[in-house]
Amino acid sequence: MKKIVILGGGTGISCLLSGLKLFPVDVTAIIAVSDNGSSTGQLKKEFDIPAVGDVGQVLLSMANIDENFKDLLSYRFTKESFLQNHPIKNILLTALIDLKGDLASATKYMCKLLNVKGTILPLTTDKVELVGEDEHGKEYLGEESVSQNVKYIKKLKYDHSVNISKEVIKKIEEADLILLSSGSLYTSILPHLIVPEIKEAIKNSDAPIMYVSNLVTQPGETDGYTVGDHIKKLNEHLNKRKVDIVIANNADIDKKIVQKYSSLEHKQLVVLDEDTIKDQDIRLIKDKIFSVDNGMIRHNAMKTAYLIFSYLMEGE
Repeated sequence: MKKIVILGGGTGISCLLSGLKLFPVDVTAIIAVSDNGSSTGQLKKEFDIPAVGDVGQVLLSMANIDENFKDLLSYRFTKESFLQNHPIKNILLTALIDLKGDLASATKYMCKLLNVKGTILPLTTDKVELVGEDEHGKEYLGEESVSQNVKYIKKLKYDHSVNISKEVIKKIEEADLILLSSGSLYTSILPHLIVPEIKEAIKNSDAPIMYVSNLVTQPGETDGYTVGDHIKKLNEHLNKRKVDIVIANNADIDKKIVQKYSSLEHKQLVVLDEDTIKDQDIRLIKDKIFSVDNGMIRHNAMKTAYLIFSYLMEGE
């Protein structure tokens, strides 16, 4: 069975994983844990733990349980109280960190509980903060601050060196495909690629590197970015490796939906600049990979996963 290691965090990686779990592949998801917003940020600060929100979201996307159980774990308290805005899954993971000792052990226990077929690993079990630094040495501490000040940031780093488990390194080095997920470029994907041990493991791997392109830009982070611009930024952090394959959307999206995104959310479609990609000697897999759910543009999880699986099976 082919081995895929996917690096990312948040909604982007969760969508891809919900499709990939339906195919006969051995999937390992390595999740960024530097988020500091909303419920995750509160729990992180109060209990001195890594960010649990993205790990919890990924657990649900890969879970093989009934929908009622999923709804329970996703339930977010709305009544004004000390539990307000906290989803059940975040509270469970926080409790399990206390019981099991760290986020990696808590995640493994949840994988068994949720009948997850695959492996979910936090990037690190350390409590870490993402830090952006501008050309004058001014620092922007935390993911929220980084996201709001990307145009000034010249360097990404963590507030201290992070510990990476041998299991994470081994999974990357033994992969048949390293997949860089769609999602927030600066706060979900690059947080993996600023870790020296991760870059070294990728360099030591023979696996090709695939990027699943975002469908829309992220305000303040990737305004005006094309598919090629995303790849260029990834390659800057991959050092001696580079993106080998990109999956991107080439189908038209309803103009009314595009206009709504532009006017209400200040998001634009990510333009597929084929000539730029070809100039970088990158294989382009282009197709209709979006779906529209309740007026929201999302990756079509099944179609995208199928294209990834089809690439893996070439020559078999």
